[in-house]
Amino acid sequence: MEPDLNYPRGMNEAVTAPPVGSLLGLSQSEPVAAGGAGAEPDLFGIHRGPLTVTDDFLVLDDPVEQQDFTEFSEIDGRPVAESVLMVQGMYCAACADTVECALQDLPGVQFAQVHAATRRLTLRWDPSLTRISSLAQAVGQTGYRLLPLQQALSISERLKETRQALWRLFVAGFCAMQVMMYAFPAYVTVPGEIPADIDQLLRWASWILSVPVVFFASGPFFRGAWRDLRLGRVGMDTPVSIGILVAFLASSAATFDPTGPWGQEVWFDSLTMFVFFLLGGRYLELKARDRTAGALDALMNRLPEVCDRQKGEGVFETVSVRRLLVGDVVRVQAGQAFPGDGDLLSASATVDEALLTGESHPVTRNAGDAVVAGSFNLAGPVLLTVIRLGRDTRFAQIVALMEKASTEKPRLAVLADRIAAPFLALVLAAAALAFWYWWQIDHTKALAVAVAVLIVTCPCALSLATPAAMLSAAGALARRGILVRRLQAFENLAGINAVVFDKTGTLTHDRLVLRGMTLRDGVARDQALALAAALAAGSLHPVSRALVEAARAAGLPPARPAPVEVTEAAGQGMQGRWDNGGEARLGSAVFCGLEVRRGPQGDKGGSRVHLADGHGWLASFELQEGLRDDAQAAVAALRSMGLATWLLSGDRESAAREVAQAVGVEHVIAGASPEQKLAEVVALQARGVRLAMVGDGLNDGPVLARADTSFALGHAAPLAQAQSDYVIQGGKVMDVVLTLRQARSTMRIVRQNLAWAAIYNLVSVPLALVGWMPPWLAGLGMAASSLLVIANALRLTRDMGPVPDLHSPDAMAATP
Repeated sequence: MEPDLNYPRGMNEAVTAPPVGSLLGLSQSEPVAAGGAGAEPDLFGIHRGPLTVTDDFLVLDDPVEQQDFTEFSEIDGRPVAESVLMVQGMYCAACADTVECALQDLPGVQFAQVHAATRRLTLRWDPSLTRISSLAQAVGQTGYRLLPLQQALSISERLKETRQALWRLFVAGFCAMQVMMYAFPAYVTVPGEIPADIDQLLRWASWILSVPVVFFASGPFFRGAWRDLRLGRVGMDTPVSIGILVAFLASSAATFDPTGPWGQEVWFDSLTMFVFFLLGGRYLELKARDRTAGALDALMNRLPEVCDRQKGEGVFETVSVRRLLVGDVVRVQAGQAFPGDGDLLSASATVDEALLTGESHPVTRNAGDAVVAGSFNLAGPVLLTVIRLGRDTRFAQIVALMEKASTEKPRLAVLADRIAAPFLALVLAAAALAFWYWWQIDHTKALAVAVAVLIVTCPCALSLATPAAMLSAAGALARRGILVRRLQAFENLAGINAVVFDKTGTLTHDRLVLRGMTLRDGVARDQALALAAALAAGSLHPVSRALVEAARAAGLPPARPAPVEVTEAAGQGMQGRWDNGGEARLGSAVFCGLEVRRGPQGDKGGSRVHLADGHGWLASFELQEGLRDDAQAAVAALRSMGLATWLLSGDRESAAREVAQAVGVEHVIAGASPEQKLAEVVALQARGVRLAMVGDGLNDGPVLARADTSFALGHAAPLAQAQSDYVIQGGKVMDVVLTLRQARSTMRIVRQNLAWAAIYNLVSVPLALVGWMPPWLAGLGMAASSLLVIANALRLTRDMGPVPDLHSPDAMAATP
């Protein structure tokens, strides 16, 4: 029997439509109040305090709320749900491993994976065996919180997390300065120069100031370590916590009993300083993480939580976006994102569609035009009728692609996480060995050396090296309308040596354009084109569409008089009849009654269509696939980067070579079926070619999946997008070049990060073991190493800038 969720079902939607933040007890404009499981339930039976690790999490079971973070399907007749949630309270790869272990053995859980850099949990579970609230409670027992992305990324939640981090940092910094002031005399005087009672007083003052540093500021380290130890694991907080606790207890013992076995050495100054440095590094890492993974978060969570829905003429009510229905009329304020796909009711709107098209300039939409969810209204308030909501919108499909990328662990990140776990065990063993060794030589230095080893060797930088860089790059590309479906594709793309293009729809537009005309003597160009457009207007054939578009672009009025009857002969052409008995035909040479290969009106093997009237041949129209404006520049840029280029097409040889020659592609394979395309790609790979495939058609799906990495243009068939690693929303071929450059920069940053993490440990560990690195310096080094990795990755978020015009004199001079 289904448990009662205590959620209203039959009440007015305007009343029962609070956003996720309010459902979870978080105000949209006020600081988060204390509460949680102990908060009083409201009239709906829902606790309005913020979710805590002891909450019942029943709100996560509400079907309306689940629309934002859960997708339901069936596999082999059994229901399957896949949820993407944010894990709060985690800081490193060991935390991610803890959450995964807490979930993987629970009934109904089929798959659980946490991405350490984005703190996202991908959870596949059986709704017939368990509920998401039960799984959230199991995670809560390990000390972490599961929240929907929109809630976790809300302003109030970010303020709470930032405020707590700043308070701890302030307490540690203030106390560290005071303790250093009390410790300074011991560094500048000789032993015995300070009276014993004054020396003891300074120690007691340092001890009092160290207490809040240990028991308040160091709280996150202790909680993380205790959580890991309860699960029988060694996390990255474990060596840090041991170092803090041991240093404090030993210094306290020396303060309480200066003649005891610990001697007169105290480390309150080193203790408070390295806690301050660790917290400072963690805070800066938090802010930097917001700029790396946060670049994706901002794009994925741009829909408003609430909007204005029209109740009557001029009357609006504020409702949750999740309570909207198809057909509702909503008002979208200036600066607000459209909550769903819809048709514009207002006279006009200025819209930013950068995420969807990659176009940085605003576009104007008029009454009746379609607008898409996630695009921004840049002018005054506008009205629209909602036609698609939720997962049916184009924006939801984009978000699904981005979520997949942000929850995937790249190969190098998985390898780093595997190395981190045994490395931590070695850290503890090395610290114990160092303590034992130094105790025999100088027991006053043994503790300081052991603490320094514990602190300096934390592998945070190693675990962050790869995901931080790849997420920064994915965020920068997303802002240009290029969606990364698999982070691992950066490594593959950076290593390619060839690019293979499909022709139709990729290098060319998927439509024909008029290239030229041949006319009968005495016939005007505009007269022939207007007549052809009048015959073609009723056909959807690409040739007919091209002629109609050419007439429209030339500003020609409809032919007068207009034909009274137009019929289409499938595969042959169009025939029109006029009131005066006149007739005209538009189509192939045979259909128009012409002799093939005779005179200027004959076929010459190209894309040509003819126009004839009662007196015979009237005109011939030469058509070709229109090249994309940036195709030639993109191919030239790829060749300047040392890449071979191929054209792989199912079209005839002459048409494929004509396009290849026009854009500068070196190698052509024409007349290939989907099976032959796949065979050609396999043959190229067997010869050692590492290739990227760029396509858009349904028949490109197999080769996109087989290629080392692949691109699909934004208008591509769903299968093509599903098999690709990158989706170029704007359809610009030059974006392939931009992505390749970003991939190479990303892997360069990854290698730099991994090299820095390795060099840092190779240098720091020996220094700590020989006693040349005090604990405070070890804390500074650990914080600085993680911060450097994040800061290096942030370089990838800078504006990539336009691709230079390779046909300009300056660019040609610089091209090798």
